[in-house]
Amino acid sequence: MMDAQRRALGRLLELCGFGPDECAYRVVLEGRHWRLREYASVDCHAAVLIVPAPIKRPYVWDLSPSTSAVRECLDRGYEVYLVEWTPASDDCPPLGILDYAGEAVSRCVAKVRERTSDDPSLFGHSLGGTFAAIYCALEGNIRSLVLLSAPLCFEVGSSRFRDSLVTLFPQVMSDSGATSGSFLSQVSALACPQAFVWDKLADAALSAFDPASLEIEGRVERWILDESSLPAKLVSEIVQLLYREDRFCRGALEIGGQTVGPKNIEIPTLAVVDAADDIAPLGCVAPFLNAMASAERRIIEYPGEKGVGLQHLALLAGPKAHAEIWPQILGWLDTQHESLE
Repeated sequence: MMDAQRRALGRLLELCGFGPDECAYRVVLEGRHWRLREYASVDCHAAVLIVPAPIKRPYVWDLSPSTSAVRECLDRGYEVYLVEWTPASDDCPPLGILDYAGEAVSRCVAKVRERTSDDPSLFGHSLGGTFAAIYCALEGNIRSLVLLSAPLCFEVGSSRFRDSLVTLFPQVMSDSGATSGSFLSQVSALACPQAFVWDKLADAALSAFDPASLEIEGRVERWILDESSLPAKLVSEIVQLLYREDRFCRGALEIGGQTVGPKNIEIPTLAVVDAADDIAPLGCVAPFLNAMASAERRIIEYPGEKGVGLQHLALLAGPKAHAEIWPQILGWLDTQHESLE
């Protein structure tokens, strides 16, 4: 009921002009909990596959023409595909990390390769980046990996958000049914009120007389209210195996009959870290990249910016990020493509 109420508030914001303004796309493949979007483009020289976080909807990657990672990639000449996670129902099967980071991403990569006759590069934000990295550790048959505010290391003290989050969830969690998006939003706010409550309020106050910032914050808030439920098993595995036990960074994540970690990733990897982000700070990223097998790995540190509502989304929604950071990301991607030609 709370999910429905929050989505209704989001629709009111959309009626006020704060809805997403997405590029045209078509669905080219579907699974039981995902769909693969293909965006129109011309004169493409390579493909990218975007893996959004499973929490909420994927249009945060394409909020408006001026703040759209999808458009940045299209304008650069890349063919763009995106994994759209569909909401879980109360009677959904027990789907976990393997079903998301393994089976779903694997099928999408195969479809992109079939349509383009080339290996795509993977982009992932937040937990979508975590899933993309897990896929690369499992299979690794892609061109390169770009991680945006993606937590990879969950050792004690790596972030205040991590330390608080594990205290809020029980040691034993249910694997059946679905977990509401509103519940996850509330737990996140309890784990890090500075990021999810106080910084948001301060940002809104500072942006009250700036129409451009106000528009971005309105679109971000509409996205935040667009709740999407997740399988309870997936939530349990994320909390237990990643956040609480840090198995992926320790090289002890058992998934699909394999045990994987950073040493299983041998592809070129770029990680962008927002210094003002409490959810995925440098301490959640650098230890993992330092332990990777890939010789080509780079971290771009970005100071963050005001007027984006939630700092964790600044790399996707921030005008400064699109003006200063995305040219660096796509320049690095171009270099990786040219080195393989």
